[in-house]
Amino acid sequence: MRGLRMMKNDLGPVTIGTIIRSKLKERRHTVVWFAEQLGCSRTNVYKIFAKPSIDTEELFKISRILDFDFFKAYSEKLSCRNE
Repeated sequence: MRGLRMMKNDLGPVTIGTIIRSKLKERRHTVVWFAEQLGCSRTNVYKIFAKPSIDTEELFKISRILDFDFFKAYSEKLSCRNE
């Protein structure tokens, strides 16, 4: 699995970038802080927010920085489909 694609909810598709942005806001961190943690520019952070999918290594790094298991959302989607 190289990258993760968008999920759908009742309101339509939700991209991984949107989920990351939401979690960053929930944690009350700034884009500047997040960029420093990732070792990239603010511009690149905004590009992450716009992504419909993301590389698994990048998502793992983001998960560690924000102390949130972004993979779990995908796992839960798989569990729901198998029931």
